[in-house]
Amino acid sequence: MSAVPAAPGVAAAPITVAFDALGAEAGPDAVVEGVGMAVGDGVRVRVFGRTAELESLRSISGVELVEATDSIGNDAEPVRAVRSRPDASIVLAATDVAAGRSQALASPGSTGATMTAALLALKRIRSVQRPALAVQLPAPGRQLPLLLLDVGANSEARASHLVQFAHLGAAFAEAVLGVERPRVAMLSVGSESKKGSAMVVEAHAQLAESTTLNFRGNVEGRDLLDPAADVVVTDGFTGNVVLKTVEGTASAVAEAVRRAARSGLRSGAGGLLLRPALGSLREGMDPDTTGGAILLGLRGVAVVGHGSAGPRGIANQITLAARTVSERAVERTEELLERSGVGRRELRDESREHVPVSPATASPES
Repeated sequence: MSAVPAAPGVAAAPITVAFDALGAEAGPDAVVEGVGMAVGDGVRVRVFGRTAELESLRSISGVELVEATDSIGNDAEPVRAVRSRPDASIVLAATDVAAGRSQALASPGSTGATMTAALLALKRIRSVQRPALAVQLPAPGRQLPLLLLDVGANSEARASHLVQFAHLGAAFAEAVLGVERPRVAMLSVGSESKKGSAMVVEAHAQLAESTTLNFRGNVEGRDLLDPAADVVVTDGFTGNVVLKTVEGTASAVAEAVRRAARSGLRSGAGGLLLRPALGSLREGMDPDTTGGAILLGLRGVAVVGHGSAGPRGIANQITLAARTVSERAVERTEELLERSGVGRRELRDESREHVPVSPATASPES
């Protein structure tokens, strides 16, 4: 992770990330270690949590502690909780970014609360109808991870939303992942343009006519980890189910191979030979590796991490947020949407603010 590129002879200003420490299930020790790792990569961090538990961070240059004792859990209704608890750590952190004291938000806490707090504080980009949650999926044989969105911000979507998700994903892949003219595909039940729900068929038709996207058509679930695409688009409900299925399958396969390797001498020898490959697969599919998902379509940067993240995952959440800022992902997304003109007509028909929530908890709020 490098700091923001600076002009010759001018020192780059380090990026400051607001981190919701109370969202970390691994506890304050993991937060201290993870924040320390992130600061070592040249990032400044404002940590929102119980300062008495994080005292050791005071001695680290580039870290500021902000007292916060209230947290919003997964069992709370996100919109109501965020609006009624202004002193909750995630609300304070999101407000900190909106006020300009930090440039990005990172939280391993409640997905619904993080998305809601980020949307209410940072607002949508002008032409964006719905923000989308995007995650990088490492896969065997791929040099760069696959970007999958939406994976949980919108349990219900329309064709126009999927079209915008495609543009949001393409802009992020180009700006942050360094993919030149990223290939975009849509997740469906068949590769043919007429396969899928009415929403998917309509979105496919619109994307096929795009002159600004490198659209490659549909991709089926069985080809998801090795598609001829860099960005795959779907609705939040489907994406969330797919993401958890992929993570669960990777874990189950690795465990099955480990058990087989321990079942006998011959199997054990084979297991030793497979260990490097399995280690690489486990490393690639570990949520701590990529840091988390990023909420695309906002005027600021917000990263939603895994609650179970350890120190490395916490560090990667923070550095992903900082890198997204340094690569001007928000500005480049706005530029792409401006060139494409996507969403302006539809936006005029949607005067209300849409607040995304996890599909696992509720339907979208208005």
